[in-house]
Amino acid sequence: MPTSVLSPAARLRGLRPDWLSDPKVWRTEALAGLVVGLALIPEAISFSIIAGVDPAIGLFASFTMAVTISVVGGRRAMISAATGAVALVIAPLNREHGFGYLVAAVILAGVFQIVLGAIGVAKLMRFVPRSVMVGFVNSLAILIFMAQVPEMHDVPWAVYPLIAAGLALMVFFPKVTTVIPAPLVSIVVLTVVTVAAGIAVPTVGDKGELPSSLPVPGLPDVPFTVDTLTTVAPYALAMALVGLMESLMTAKLVDDITDTRSSKKRESIGQGIANIVTGFFGGMGGCAMIGQTMINVKVSGARTRLSTFLAGAFLMVLCIVFGPVVSDIPMAALVAVMVMVCFATFDWHSVAPKTLRRMPAGEIAVMVVTVACVVATHNLAVGVVAGSITAMAVFAKRVAHHAEVTALSDRHDGTVTYSVTGALFFASANDLVGRFDYAGDPDKVVIDMSAAHVWDASSVAALDAIETKYAQRGKTVEIIGLNGPSARIHEKLSGELTGSH
Repeated sequence: MPTSVLSPAARLRGLRPDWLSDPKVWRTEALAGLVVGLALIPEAISFSIIAGVDPAIGLFASFTMAVTISVVGGRRAMISAATGAVALVIAPLNREHGFGYLVAAVILAGVFQIVLGAIGVAKLMRFVPRSVMVGFVNSLAILIFMAQVPEMHDVPWAVYPLIAAGLALMVFFPKVTTVIPAPLVSIVVLTVVTVAAGIAVPTVGDKGELPSSLPVPGLPDVPFTVDTLTTVAPYALAMALVGLMESLMTAKLVDDITDTRSSKKRESIGQGIANIVTGFFGGMGGCAMIGQTMINVKVSGARTRLSTFLAGAFLMVLCIVFGPVVSDIPMAALVAVMVMVCFATFDWHSVAPKTLRRMPAGEIAVMVVTVACVVATHNLAVGVVAGSITAMAVFAKRVAHHAEVTALSDRHDGTVTYSVTGALFFASANDLVGRFDYAGDPDKVVIDMSAAHVWDASSVAALDAIETKYAQRGKTVEIIGLNGPSARIHEKLSGELTGSH
């Protein structure tokens, strides 16, 4: 039925989110939010320790980030909270200048992110090649696993069978039913077993004290001066860039998993708004959390904003109302969940022998560089930048070999025609000058550019150098066949690059 003839009630139903009209979707989203809320608690506490702040600060940040981004973000079902990358960036500021400056940096980082989002920085994501994306995903899985290793080192022996039991539950329980997320079942069962049997193993409560009340808004305790601005600005800009890169990469990953599109511009601006709100509530800031997002989207099957909102809401409810119960959750249960996330996240196809045999060496090198840089620095942004630069170098080298120069006509008729094919840019133009026979060619030389494209000033400079070398021998050069864009850049720059005109 056309929209124009639908009743107002029918049109209103069409605008409703799925979870309002479908109990099955509501159940999936709510249970996914509960699992993520549980998984956020130890992570937020750990990141608080990295940043050098009270555990409650990280928990407050995870609450405000998740709730705010669920409304203003551009990627449904993606989880944003306090993260390790942000904690690493702002830890020195907190250590050297105090918590007030950290909060001020979080707010300023949010402002930077809004500005960067508004001017279209998200469009840069189109320059991230697939091999970097694969390396990003694989290094993420490795980092998540590495973060669990300390929880399995120097611990009571009972931790290991608990982790194994948790993994077994998550593998086999979905064969029985998928109504309840397997990670939630694993957490509940292991908690009941450890409490009932009195098994002494590390618990969530051992990570730090949970908050007992909601955060209260307020201004950062810093002098509002230019000195304060110059102190926090470098940290805020670094946090803004790292946060945006991780968030946009995560959004792209979720797009691929769910086969849906998201608004990267809205997500960039939303991250800024969420960090500003978090700063005014005294949180440590954050960005998209890839591990928790994978739990939400890939493991639990969430697809709407409701799961993101409930992840933050459940986090605070669990801390404030059910703090004593949550404190008894064994870390082994959460470790098992994160290990399962590692296996689900890692792109096993990318490292299969059959795939590696077919993949070009350059693509493999880009993936390896991305993974190596991330694992070495524990910073996903560094790996993405390094991988993208490597990919550009590989691409430039590959395309440069496609530029060819061929003599088409006989030199004895007083004219020689050279055909130039391929893309001319800085990597290929330098070899162009040496491909002509300046001494042996006749007095008139024609260079046919019909099958070539001039991309930059280096190419124009190379053509100028060729004309100059022929002119020094009293010979003339005619360049023909330039396409529109090539002709325009050649006309604009020819003779202007060496100061000879």
